[in-house]
Amino acid sequence: MVQQKDFQVVFEQLKAILKPYEPRLVVEHDLPGNYSLNTHYSEKYKKEVFFGAVHINKSYVSYHLMPVYAFPDLLEEVSPGLRARMQGKSCFNFKTIEPTLYQELTQLTERSFNRFAQLR
Repeated sequence: MVQQKDFQVVFEQLKAILKPYEPRLVVEHDLPGNYSLNTHYSEKYKKEVFFGAVHINKSYVSYHLMPVYAFPDLLEEVSPGLRARMQGKSCFNFKTIEPTLYQELTQLTERSFNRFAQLR
């Protein structure tokens, strides 16, 4: 049985996927169990735009990736395994460490960042 204390390890591994983008994005939150990044100010939208986040919830750890909502074609190559982790249009939920899915999520995040970079 998965316990919530195990979620901290899952959180740290998912946060590590977003962390490399810190120098090019804006850290909105970096708290225990709550990490999120925004773009810099966008002339097009007249504000910072939410990029992604990791949150520890009661029953799972969520990984939010807004570019897949804005550009659904980014999901065309997503495996059935990763798609099964989706809740809604831009959130992936995890309870355990899943290296293969994390690697795929890392690649999806990179493609997403490259696409979002075009918003400026």
